[in-house]
Amino acid sequence: MLASPKWSALINGRFGRIAYHLLFWLAFLLLLLYFDESGSSNSARLFNELVNTGFYALIVYFNLFYLIPNYLTRKRFGTYLMLLLLATFIITPLRVIFFYFRFQAEPHLQQGLIGNLDLYFVLTFTVGGISTVLQIVTDWFRNLREKQELQTQTMQSELRFLKSQINPHFLFNTLNNLYALTLKKDDKAPEIVIKLSEMMRYMLYECNEKRVPLKKEVNYLKNYLDLERLRQHDNIRINFHVEGLIGDQQIAPLLLIPFLENSFKHGLNTQLREGFVDIILLIDEKSVDFQIENSKGQTIASPDNRPSGGIGLVNVRRRLNLLYPDRYELRVSNNPNTFAVHLSINLE
Repeated sequence: MLASPKWSALINGRFGRIAYHLLFWLAFLLLLLYFDESGSSNSARLFNELVNTGFYALIVYFNLFYLIPNYLTRKRFGTYLMLLLLATFIITPLRVIFFYFRFQAEPHLQQGLIGNLDLYFVLTFTVGGISTVLQIVTDWFRNLREKQELQTQTMQSELRFLKSQINPHFLFNTLNNLYALTLKKDDKAPEIVIKLSEMMRYMLYECNEKRVPLKKEVNYLKNYLDLERLRQHDNIRINFHVEGLIGDQQIAPLLLIPFLENSFKHGLNTQLREGFVDIILLIDEKSVDFQIENSKGQTIASPDNRPSGGIGLVNVRRRLNLLYPDRYELRVSNNPNTFAVHLSINLE
């Protein structure tokens, strides 16, 4: 049975990194063997350099998995440097002590260990420092790749939004209702024109940036809901509650609208009599908490809880992973009669 693309990518990524590390340490071991001038037998030299490689690997992975993520990436450079030096002063004597007892029958090698103790400190620290440089370069290339991927994803998302959010069906119904209002000379007609114009302007001209003011995104949601109220029957209840102060917060554009679009397209539009959409948006200076729940008809859900059409929850989650890695939480609840989404985003 073929593995899914998700598992294939995970396996290839994880085992690919392991293979690269093994190849690096193999090359490092061969380099140590090449410069080994101890005069010992081949088997003894291989054992000695395997142990040396193990000690160097110890400081490298301590640096990669603990020091860099906890201190260097948090810009605590002084603490990072001191801890790297401390690790060097601990690992180097352990290495020298090991070989000192191993070379009990070879006093000249023991003397060489003691005489070159400062050199071993420098070598251990240098290997740790090189691992830092390689990690920085690797992170730089990864960030560059993710930035390019984000740009591509954003362009694709905007195209999908233009096709799915202001789709011909939505626009057709809105224009029909607008036409009916103009025939009746209803005072709501100019307001509807303004709302539709604001939505189109926002999508076409103001969503090209990576971040947009939160107040503009919220205004877009309000306009969308106002137009949906015009389309829906009187027995359709639509509530949108905003709590908190909207100041200068920034958010990725068109990030919340897929949930609204899905609630109508795959929720209320499957109802024949009555239904509801309840939306709560909690805002503070550093985070946004978005909750939406809608009634729905008896439809068959896909295995991944992704509604058909639109951008879908899978693409929304992918965009969140790119825009807010490790800074969001998305919970989806698909019940027989209701569908609910709870999204929390750290805007910092």
